Amino acid sequence: MSEADGLRQRRPLRPQVVTDDGPAPETEEGSSFSGRVFRVTFLMLAASLTVPVLGAMVLLDSPIDPQPLSFKEPPPLVGVLQPNTKLRQAERLFENQLVGPESIANIGDVMFTGTADGRILKLDNSEVEVIAQLGSGPCKSPNDEPACGRPLGIRAGPNGTLFVADAYKGLFEVNPWTREVTLLLSSETPVEGRKMSFVNDLTVTRDGRKIYFTDSSSKWQRRDFLLLIMEGTNDGRLLEYDTKTKEVKVLLDQLRFPNGVQLSPAEDYVLVSETTMARIQRYYISGLMKGGVDLFVDNLPGFPDNIRPSGSGGYWVSMATIRPSPGFSMLDFLSKRPFIKRVIFKLFSQETLMKLVPRYSLVLELSDSGTFQRSLHDPDGQVVTYVSEAHEHNGHLYLGSFRAPFLCRLNLQSL
Repeated sequence: MSEADGLRQRRPLRPQVVTDDGPAPETEEGSSFSGRVFRVTFLMLAASLTVPVLGAMVLLDSPIDPQPLSFKEPPPLVGVLQPNTKLRQAERLFENQLVGPESIANIGDVMFTGTADGRILKLDNSEVEVIAQLGSGPCKSPNDEPACGRPLGIRAGPNGTLFVADAYKGLFEVNPWTREVTLLLSSETPVEGRKMSFVNDLTVTRDGRKIYFTDSSSKWQRRDFLLLIMEGTNDGRLLEYDTKTKEVKVLLDQLRFPNGVQLSPAEDYVLVSETTMARIQRYYISGLMKGGVDLFVDNLPGFPDNIRPSGSGGYWVSMATIRPSPGFSMLDFLSKRPFIKRVIFKLFSQETLMKLVPRYSLVLELSDSGTFQRSLHDPDGQVVTYVSEAHEHNGHLYLGSFRAPFLCRLNLQSL
């Protein structure tokens, strides 16, 4: 053996040092195996979720065919629009005795409303009395609405009767004292070659001769109102019905979800909420501008429902969903992205999506020229939810809802 070989044999082995910088060599194999198992499991889980979603996106038909819409930046919620909690001062009435009191009318001090089960109710003090049923049961879900009926707009006429717009049945006159129900105009009657699929709100002249009302769509029914909003369908109309001649005619067409309507005090124009577009249009029915139309108020801070007169000579406008500014408005964001809308409605039902809509009730008072006068808020719908109408009577606002199981009353003197 050479001297060099001897030195090589006597060279000691270097010790193996384990530090926090890396695993000991004997654990690398186990750690690597665990990592592979985790990655494989994660990928399999991701694939199990992604494949069905992609399949649905490709194979399922979307119930809507939206087109891109353009909105201005929503008005900032400052000044008159500054958020507050004034609506939370309201008291709930008739809780769990009615559902979806969309609209309210009064004859004297007796209040009337229509509910989600197709009934017209008389509300006198603490008593709830059924005075009419516009359709036939059962009335347990939105799918029953076409048969059951869904009264929406309701107004008191000059002769102590009620005029009612039913989303599925048409226009009615109801005598609350004799309980006689008269069908004035059936939804089955085509108007200028198109059916009325979603009769919504109405306003009546003081003499009861003319009824101005909205048909929100000739394609979508009330039970599909979220599809109507998200598709942005422009087949809504403002119509006029003559109670003497029985004639009906179209005043405005190509509206996107026309909703609440209100005659001016002088009965020279009609206001109509265009919900999808967050604005209110004005149609002139008399005077030099007769037959003309202009924007009464544009770019509202929310999506308007019913319009009713205020004691100051202006108008109350109710909104169940707002366009927060500063903040993020999902509906504004989606308006320019029809592809995302299609995908959403391939994957989720209307009922599921409704649960995701933030509850924010806003009642806005407008002047007679359309300027913002004051705003009443319930930022997360703690008391007033899904507000659809503000009806002023005897110093109070009676607040309707298209969904809540109660009516609310707010004392205006306490604000």
